[in-house]
Amino acid sequence: MPKVLIADKLSPAAVAIFEERGIEVDNKPGMTKEELLECIGEYDGLAIRSATKVTKDVLAAATNLKVVGRAGIGVDNVDIPAATEAGVIVMNTPFGNSITTAEHAIALMLALARELPAANASTQAGRWEKNRFMGVEITGKVLGLIGAGNIGSIVADRARGLKMRVIAFDPYLSPERAVELGVEKVELDDLLARADFITLHVPLTAETKNILSADAIAKTKKGVRIINCARGGLVDEFALKAALDNGHVAGAALDVFEIEPAKENILFGSDKLVATPHLGASTSEAQENVALQVAEQISDYLLTGAVTNALNLPSITAAEAVKVRPWIALAEKLGSFAGQLTGTSLSAVEIIYEGTPSALNTRALTQAALAGLLAPMLTGVNMVNAPVVAKERGINVSETRRDARGIYEGYIKIVVRMTGSLGDETTRRLAGTVFSDGRPRLIQVKDIDLDAEFAPHMLYVVNEDKPGLIGRLGTLLGDAQVNIANFTLGRSAPGQNAVCLVEVDGGVSEDLLWKIGKLPGVRMAKSLAF
Repeated sequence: MPKVLIADKLSPAAVAIFEERGIEVDNKPGMTKEELLECIGEYDGLAIRSATKVTKDVLAAATNLKVVGRAGIGVDNVDIPAATEAGVIVMNTPFGNSITTAEHAIALMLALARELPAANASTQAGRWEKNRFMGVEITGKVLGLIGAGNIGSIVADRARGLKMRVIAFDPYLSPERAVELGVEKVELDDLLARADFITLHVPLTAETKNILSADAIAKTKKGVRIINCARGGLVDEFALKAALDNGHVAGAALDVFEIEPAKENILFGSDKLVATPHLGASTSEAQENVALQVAEQISDYLLTGAVTNALNLPSITAAEAVKVRPWIALAEKLGSFAGQLTGTSLSAVEIIYEGTPSALNTRALTQAALAGLLAPMLTGVNMVNAPVVAKERGINVSETRRDARGIYEGYIKIVVRMTGSLGDETTRRLAGTVFSDGRPRLIQVKDIDLDAEFAPHMLYVVNEDKPGLIGRLGTLLGDAQVNIANFTLGRSAPGQNAVCLVEVDGGVSEDLLWKIGKLPGVRMAKSLAF
């Protein structure tokens, strides 16, 4: 039974979901780092919000951990590269609080337009300063969206309902999607020059950090108002302070800050600032939604292999998992076959998908193949970290897809290239398919056709196609008390290269391998395990 730790405060509904699905769950919010380090090794899954920090040392202690689920969007508190290296999937719930965050952005925009926080404070202080607070209407104004993804698109919809004109800068926004949203797609400089209000809805990356820099703010329309409910660091706070002070920016509404908790900030004290303490996701509905989603996602992965909203692994729905799982098993076994025959001189891997697997999630298949390929050479390699490991070792990985079908409905071929110390190149080719019963089959080795099942213990022999080999090989195995469960042969042409795959009950000793290698015509003998 999988075991999950809830390390931050989540809705009781999350606990109920884990229990209903047969997963053992411990609900322990508020643990210290030391307490987390002490117990994390017991768990297969970890559910968190923003308080728990999943650092490299936590991941090192999490010897059984398979998945971290963040109830919310931001994963600043998770060391994703370290999780990937450790083979741990990191998931978030990007849609559970989308409406809440979008509504907060609209609320801040309206509060900013009518100076509501300052007017409230003044009125409650007993001052009736009716002439002091002169706001602006939003009807007919231009709203500039920086980012038109899930949250940005909801903001656009709400703003259009308020009779605003919406323009958007988003490199990933297609013209068709812009028409569907009812927004005008523009470049960033155009947005800066035209917008009366600017709201940000992008993640914090190297490309987006300080996207509203001093230079960018200088390009904005005088009197612009800026709203940020996305991430601190998107707006240069020092540049914004200067623009507020000199009147170029009429006001700013911020829910996020570069350093949080923001107990102090250069912007604090300005009567042109509306500030909230990262409340974008703070509604009862949003917290319930993200708790339910993270529990479902972790449960689905641990029980069915479905991957949803993962940041370091391709997503696979539960329906897709049923279709893709046999092909993942095949890809991993083909990779393992090649890896058990390959030394450390591996330089390139090409994976060819033809027919049925070409229409599946080939990224997942490739990661499975790489995991199988590298696992015999390196410890701790799995589907999550295999691409990183391959990249670190300079292994070039490529994919080819073909729709055509031949004898089989589909197959996967792996071509592995190794470079010797003198620059000479050796190539290994393997191909396999999945039969209707879901079992993976090996159908080609060294461009030689054959048909063999993968078994826990196998003997792989490359030989010349000459009479007498099968008898001599069988005699050697019999004398060593090694029982043959299955025997598969293939050859390129009569009298030419041949291979045989022997399924045996139990492993083959090094001494017996040496004797097989000495048989006349044998070029290679290798014991394989699957």
